[in-house]
Amino acid sequence: MFCTQNGLEYKYDFREKKFALAFEFLKRKDLADLPECSIELGEGVVAHIQHYDSIKWEDGLFETHEKYFDVQYVIEGAEYCGVCSRAVLGKAVQEYDPQKDITFYEEPACSGKVLLCSGDYVVLAPEDAHKPRCEVGGCKPVKKVVIKVPV
Repeated sequence: MFCTQNGLEYKYDFREKKFALAFEFLKRKDLADLPECSIELGEGVVAHIQHYDSIKWEDGLFETHEKYFDVQYVIEGAEYCGVCSRAVLGKAVQEYDPQKDITFYEEPACSGKVLLCSGDYVVLAPEDAHKPRCEVGGCKPVKKVVIKVPV
C-alpha cells in the first residue's frame, strides 16, 4: 500500500485509524499501573503490556513479523533494540510461527541499535528486523507496551 502526501509517495499511511488507535492508547496516564496483559483496541490492533528484565545483547535474537507492525513503547526503564533490514538477515534459527507471527534469525553481519528510554517508541514494519529487550548498563526491569498493528 502506498500513500501520497505533499507530492511524496510513502509505503505506509500512518494516519490510518489503526495507527491512531495505537498512538491514542500510548497517551493513557495509567500505563505504568497496568499489569501484564493484552488489550484489544479495535481494527485488529492489540496492545501487549510486558514486564521483564532486559537481557544481554548476545542472548537476544533478531525477529521479523509478516502480518503486523510493532509499535514498541518503553513505559519504565531502558533498553536497546537492535535493527536492520530483513534483507540482510541470514538463516532462520526458528521457522515462521503463524500463531505468533514471528520468525527468529541468526545474528546478522551488520546491524544498528536504537536506545529506548522511558517515553520513547519505535515503529517497526514487517521489513524491519529487530532484536528488542537488550540491556543498557546491566540487566534491569523494563515495563513496555508492544502494540501490534495489522499491515
